Amino acid sequence: MKQTILAKRYAKALFAVGAENNQEEAYNAALRQLADFCADNPEVMDALTNPLYPVDAREKVMAGIIGAMDADPVLGNFLNLLVEKKRAAIIPEIAEQFQVMVDTANNISHGTVTSAIELSDPLLDKVRMTMEKLTGTKVELTASVDPSIVGGIVAKVGDLVLDGSIKTQLARLKDSIKGRE
Repeated sequence: MKQTILAKRYAKALFAVGAENNQEEAYNAALRQLADFCADNPEVMDALTNPLYPVDAREKVMAGIIGAMDADPVLGNFLNLLVEKKRAAIIPEIAEQFQVMVDTANNISHGTVTSAIELSDPLLDKVRMTMEKLTGTKVELTASVDPSIVGGIVAKVGDLVLDGSIKTQLARLKDSIKGRE
């Protein structure tokens, strides 16, 4: 079960401390590394969250992880607090929320571009630059292919959607013809 509100609170607290110490990028990288490690090794997440293990055993596991990561003492204390408060299960969500906060602070938006065929790098760069002009932020795009749109592209960044697909144009034409009848 997702606990986004709780994850946001923890991420916001760590971000505030990280910004104060100018460590938000380092904390972001460490959290992302830890979240990926936990995703790749579910037994580690089990060792951190399973209530059958005593709290001190879970804290030792986290201490080992912190030592292996060579984490900043503030980040280490934060991660220990998560284990102590039985919140280690939301580490991946905290990492996601922290990434959003870092991107917002750096004026970066993430978006997607869907096309019927794979787009070339120059064309993808043109789409990215257009989206940057429209949003006023630096845009990082993820490209995907969906043959069902027939042709054209659908670009999304945040709430902004530019739909230039043939499928949508045909649907609009169909609706306008129906409207005339």
